[in-house]
Amino acid sequence: MIAAEIYRGSSYGPKHPLAIPRVSLVVDMVHALGWVNDQTYLTGPVATPDQLARFHDRDYIAAVQQAERDQALPPDMMARFNLGLNGNPIYPEIFRRPATAAGSSILAARLLQDGGIIHHPAGGTHHGLAAQASGFCYFNDPVLGILAFLDGGLDRILYVDIDAHHGDGVQIAFADDPRVLTVSVHEDGIWPKTGDIDDIAGGMARNLPVPRGMNDDEMRFVLMEYILPLAQKFKPQAIVLQCGCDALAEDPLSRQMLGNGSVWDVVRELAEMAPRFLVLGGGGYNPYSVARCWAGVWGIVNKFEIPDMVPVEVEKILRVIKWAHSRGRQPAPELLTTLADPWRGGLIRAEIRHRVQLLKGFGV
Repeated sequence: MIAAEIYRGSSYGPKHPLAIPRVSLVVDMVHALGWVNDQTYLTGPVATPDQLARFHDRDYIAAVQQAERDQALPPDMMARFNLGLNGNPIYPEIFRRPATAAGSSILAARLLQDGGIIHHPAGGTHHGLAAQASGFCYFNDPVLGILAFLDGGLDRILYVDIDAHHGDGVQIAFADDPRVLTVSVHEDGIWPKTGDIDDIAGGMARNLPVPRGMNDDEMRFVLMEYILPLAQKFKPQAIVLQCGCDALAEDPLSRQMLGNGSVWDVVRELAEMAPRFLVLGGGGYNPYSVARCWAGVWGIVNKFEIPDMVPVEVEKILRVIKWAHSRGRQPAPELLTTLADPWRGGLIRAEIRHRVQLLKGFGV
């Protein structure tokens, strides 16, 4: 696991969806579970401007640094770089925090050159553009991690994105690159309102917009009937999974009905599909469900047994969460005492079956 202390106490502001703790909770929980030690936990580095410039424009990088230094930008720079606007606030760690996520993805790709699995829960900032912040994302760490894989000599990278929101920034970055196949499963009709099923970008994108209310059986259907067969055909040398958990039923920013069990299924199955596997975080705006889901991801990739009830030390971590949202005032008891959600199955709707069939027609 790669993480860092910069995420502890860092916030986008009290009214922002990312006012909540996330990565620090996951780190504390896996330590309390006894699932991590000095050999399996690394502190992520801050990416340098030169490293960020592998994808991002230098003027934009300098603007983010200026925003952190001055805690303000002139209006023309705010408009040009989408900083301090549209959900991308200027906050105290506006450069160091996303640069740490980027540096961690770059480091992970380098460490994985000879194979293995790395979990980087602070990663997954998939909306970031080359010269603009977008969708709470300032630097696009998935893109930078994939570029590090490519720079290391790999030429078949599969990027899978199960966030509730379309992975638009990564798709844009690699639309014309035959070495990278991007696959996004996302809720239809929500921001950024891209990723239609017929959107294959330059030919190397596959998009599955799903209707609201997606259940665990539907996610398993998509995994078994589309994602895994596609991966088998593509034969990736590395897989990067954006494991956003804002499609869980408790999340306030989507209308999906998943439990974390189907997310863990995706992680478990993809871990067997390539010799190199980088699992990133992503969206997720309910701190209880995020912490439980991503802690469980670490358990899954290490083949630890998921306990029926969490130890007292873990329960204490969950009970001290402060979340001003209405759902944070009286969380369901099971969010404080368990890691695994009950399986939230249901009917596999004809619309999802039809869209999967359409996607199969696009080939690899």
